[in-house]
Parts: sequence; C-alpha cells; structure tokens
Amino acid sequence: MKILVSACLLGENCKYNGGNNYNSAVAEFVQDKEVLSVCPEMMAGMGCPRTPIEIVDGVLTDRDGKNVDAAMREAVATALKQISSEEIQCAILQSRSPTCGVNQVYDGSFTGKLIPGAGIFAQALKDAGYRVIDAEDVGKE
Repeated sequence: MKILVSACLLGENCKYNGGNNYNSAVAEFVQDKEVLSVCPEMMAGMGCPRTPIEIVDGVLTDRDGKNVDAAMREAVATALKQISSEEIQCAILQSRSPTCGVNQVYDGSFTGKLIPGAGIFAQALKDAGYRVIDAEDVGKE
C-alpha cells in the first residue's frame, strides 16, 4: 500500500510563493511507507513561484483574473489516471489549497477568508473513493 502526499508537505519547493509546506507530522507518519508525491499545480505547468490561485465562482482563477481552470482540471485527471493502478491506502493533502484542500478552501476573494469545501484534486480523490486526510489532522487520529 502507498500513501499519496502533497509534494509541498514533504519539503518540495512547489508552493505558489516558491517555498514549501514541510510538515514534520506528515513526514514522520510516512517515513516507513511507500510514498507517491504529487503537486497538481506543477503538473499543470503553473511553475514555481506562480500567481496565487483560488476557486472563484467554481472556476480556478489566479489573482490577476486569469482562468486556469482547464489546465488544472486536466492535471487532476492526469494525476488520477497515473495513480489508478496503484494501491493507495490514503491521500494526505495540503490544507486550504484550491487543489488539495480537504475541509476548507479560500473563498475566491484573495483576502485569506476560508470557507468550507474541498479543492478540485481532493474532491476528485474523494469522488473516486480514496480516503483523503487533511495534513493538519495527521497525528491527531
């Protein structure tokens, strides 16, 4: 069994600001497991650093108003296809991300306001039947 993990949680510099979201609880949890690391934004060719993206009226849009929805949804579909033959125990994803957010995402106003909901990758994983865990909940179970 493998664990799917947002690449930024493992220290990969793929976050919009050029950094990462290294999470020691996640790293410790997966240290003796086989890990599949993924970043949908990088798969979509968004680059790093990049303009922040939020879900605006159901559409992935960057802060400058550019619609990046098609590229992001194509990357999510590609990621799902790549893992379809793998035995995935669970996915541990970055909190609040427009792609990987599990329980909350930013509201689309680019003001830092959070709303209940899931990012498009997290939702696609849930819809496909995968167990999806918010990184902030690792170690609390």
